[in-house]
Amino acid sequence: MISTVLNTEIGAAGGSSALRKHKSISIGFCLLAGLLILGALLVPGFVSPQNARSILLLAAFLGLASVGQTLCALVGALDLSIPYIIGGANILLPSLMVAGLPAPVAMIVVLVLGTLVGACNGALSFRLQGQALIMSLGLGFAAVGAVQIYTSLGSQFGGTVFAPVPGWLRNLSAFNGKFFGLPFPPVIVIWAVIAVALGWIMHNTWFGRSLYAVGGSRTAAARLGISEFKVWTVIHSVSGAMSALTGMLLLGFSGGGFVGVGDPYLFTTVAAVVIGGTSLLGGAGGYGATVLGVLVLTVLTSLLVGLGLSFPAQQAVVGLLIVPMVAIYARSPHIRNQI
Repeated sequence: MISTVLNTEIGAAGGSSALRKHKSISIGFCLLAGLLILGALLVPGFVSPQNARSILLLAAFLGLASVGQTLCALVGALDLSIPYIIGGANILLPSLMVAGLPAPVAMIVVLVLGTLVGACNGALSFRLQGQALIMSLGLGFAAVGAVQIYTSLGSQFGGTVFAPVPGWLRNLSAFNGKFFGLPFPPVIVIWAVIAVALGWIMHNTWFGRSLYAVGGSRTAAARLGISEFKVWTVIHSVSGAMSALTGMLLLGFSGGGFVGVGDPYLFTTVAAVVIGGTSLLGGAGGYGATVLGVLVLTVLTSLLVGLGLSFPAQQAVVGLLIVPMVAIYARSPHIRNQI
C-alpha cells in the first residue's frame, strides 16, 4: 500500500533528484525501519503477527482520521474539529440505532451530518482565514455539544451511549475481525483502499492538482480559474465525512459510544502529517507521506508502551520527535519561493 501511494506522489522524477525532492519520504522510511529494529531488539514479541495486527488496526483509525488533515494542510489550513466530529459520530450512531433506525441508515445519516459540518467549517474558515483555527475548533465544540444534547434527552448521561453493535460493524473494526476468513480486521483493507484511491485522485485529477495549486500559490491558482472557496469547502467536507466514518468505525472497536474517543486525534493527526513531511504551509507533500507518518507514530507508541513508559512520557518522546522533523523540513523553501 505504501509503495503504491508514494509512487503516485513521486511521479516521473527519477534517481537522486527524486530522493532530494522527497527527502521526507526517505526520512520516514528510515525512521520506520529504525523503530521496527529497536522494537524487535528491546520488546519481546514486538514483531509477532498479533502485534503487527494491533499496530495496523490502530494505524488504520489514525490514518482515516488524518485524510482530512492532510488535505487541509496541502492548502495551508488545519482542521481542529476532527476529534469532536469523531466523538460526536461515536455517540450519535448508537443513539440513532436505539431510536429505531436500521444501522446502515443511521450510518448514512451520521456520514451526511459529518459532511455538512465539514462544509460549514470550510465555508466559514475560508471567509475568516485569519481565525480559521479557532473557527474549526468552535464548530467542533458546537457540533459535539449539539450531539450530546440530543443523546442526553431522557437520560442523565450525554457522553456515553450503549446500544447493541451489529456483528458486521464489530467485525469491521475489532482486533479479532476477519476479512474473508483471513485473520485481520477489514478496516485495515478499507484504509488501504482509501489511501490508494486518494493517491491516484491527488495526482491524476483536476481536483487533486487544484489542491497543490492553491497551496503553492493562491494568485497563480486564481489565474488558472481555480475557485479557492470551492477547494476549501470540498476538503473540509471530506475531512468531516472521514472524521464521522472514523467515529463510527471506532464504535465497532470499543463496543460502546463515548464522546471522548476522538480526543487523542486532536494533535496526533497533525503529528502524523508533520512527521510524514507534508508542509503545513501548503503545496507540498501528500497522503502517501502521511501514511508513513501514521505508521511511524503508531509503531513508536507501541514501542513506548512495550517499554513500560507512562502516557506523559510517551507524549514527551513524540514531542521530541516532532521538533527535529519540523526543523529538517523547515529548511526546504516553500514552493512559491522556488518559482
